[in-house]
Parts: sequence; C-alpha cells; structure tokens
Amino acid sequence: ENGCKWRALPAKYGNWHTIYCRVSRWARMGVLDKAFTKLQEKQIISLKIDVICMDSTSIEIHPDAAGALKKTALNQSGNREADGIPKFIWLPRVIG
Repeated sequence: ENGCKWRALPAKYGNWHTIYCRVSRWARMGVLDKAFTKLQEKQIISLKIDVICMDSTSIEIHPDAAGALKKTALNQSGNREADGIPKFIWLPRVIG
C-alpha cells in the first residue's frame, strides 16, 4: 500500500530510525548476506525472484522521455564504478 517506507514500520518493532540504522549497518558489514546465505545453504529458506524492477537509478532514458527541459546539467562521472552502487540498503542474493 505504501511501498517500503521505514516510517510505516509498525510501532511494536520500536523506533523506525533505530531499526533503519541497525539494518543499514548490518548490510554494510555483510551480516545480512552471511545470514541469508547460511539459511539458504541449510535449506531453511529459499529465495525466488519473481519481479525485477528498474528505475532511473539503474537505466537511462532519452531526455525527451523525462518531461520538461532541466535548467541544470547532470553531473555524471561517466564511470559507473565512481558513481557507486545503487542506493539500496540491501539486496538479497540467490544461491544455487
């Protein structure tokens, strides 16, 4: 109904900002990757990708498709590695 908004997290889980910071830290440290890899290896869970979503952070469109002309130019480096990874907190990986 509202996408994946941290502020919409049910109150019973605690302060949304605390949970966000914790999950973000675990994602940066690789804790989530290790946990989900182990769960898949032990066949406790299985992940299946049904939907792939692409937005403006993952594909480019023709400028005419973006609507009105922009007054400022985009500052893209031209180097995907220098631009960094997409702004996801964590993306699960399917093994096997």
